[in-house]
Amino acid sequence: MKFLITAGPTREPIDPVRYIGNRSSGKMGYATADAAIKAGHEVILVSGPVCLKPPRGVALVKINTADEMYEAVHQHLDGIDIAVMCAAVADFKPAHYSAQKIKKNGGLENISLVPTRDILASLSKIKKKFCIVGFAAETDFLHENALKKLREKKCDLIIGNDASRMDTGMESDDNALTLFYKSGKIKSISREKKTVLAKKLVKIFEKLQEKS
Repeated sequence: MKFLITAGPTREPIDPVRYIGNRSSGKMGYATADAAIKAGHEVILVSGPVCLKPPRGVALVKINTADEMYEAVHQHLDGIDIAVMCAAVADFKPAHYSAQKIKKNGGLENISLVPTRDILASLSKIKKKFCIVGFAAETDFLHENALKKLREKKCDLIIGNDASRMDTGMESDDNALTLFYKSGKIKSISREKKTVLAKKLVKIFEKLQEKS
């Protein structure tokens, strides 16, 4: 199989030294890419800025912004069997970019934001056949929000996790997941190392693609 995996955060610049970002470490996406490679699959890894060494054998595409990730994903869709959108892509970006550093004494009372392009939703509009897996990091109403995302983004599978916990998820080596399938099936996976979870996910992705 050929995987396209996104990982890490995006950075939406305000000026040359400041940006809007998030806490994503990229560990889940990188672990999934590594597990897929070790299972004998081909992997394209589109990665935001992280402090991780890419798995040996992946085709790494580095990006910074949501727009760059959108373009990179759409440039690498040919021939893929499954798209695993693990990255924490910014939903909004500054409406205006200052080419010079904004001085503290100059003041900045507010930052106007505009929506970024929805990468996950855009994939369902592609006529080529491949499975789409999205991730939902939620602080409340995980089931309701994940199911809504599953329907609206037209995914085959949404993988949800509780982003309000400090011992799992973002920045942690561990995670606990709930899988929401297009068929209506829901499956929970208890807290484990992300490297262990990634191996389980790759097997799940293999079965998902076989049934599609």
